[in-house]
Amino acid sequence: MTKLDVLDGLETVRVCTKYEGLDGQIASARFGSEYYSELSPSYEDLPGWQESTVGARDFKDLPDNAQAYVRRIEETVEAPIAMISTGPDRHDTIILTDILEKQE
Repeated sequence: MTKLDVLDGLETVRVCTKYEGLDGQIASARFGSEYYSELSPSYEDLPGWQESTVGARDFKDLPDNAQAYVRRIEETVEAPIAMISTGPDRHDTIILTDILEKQE
């Protein structure tokens, strides 16, 4: 996840959780732009945070609502987030899972 810090100061963070077709059904994965006009995003509003995340290098250093946002994104996409950038410096990165570590 990149640029978590740009969400600092927002009252609410809006997350698209799914797309619905014209018939109200949840849209399945369709390939091709001809279907885009038939889809409407469905949003979930999450509470924002006023504290700064800039330069945070450990997940526990993030504001509680920022942590909840990251976890909700993981739930929505059904995949873990391995890294979070929290600023412009390459070291402003939280590593949740070391993707370069040898897996056994």
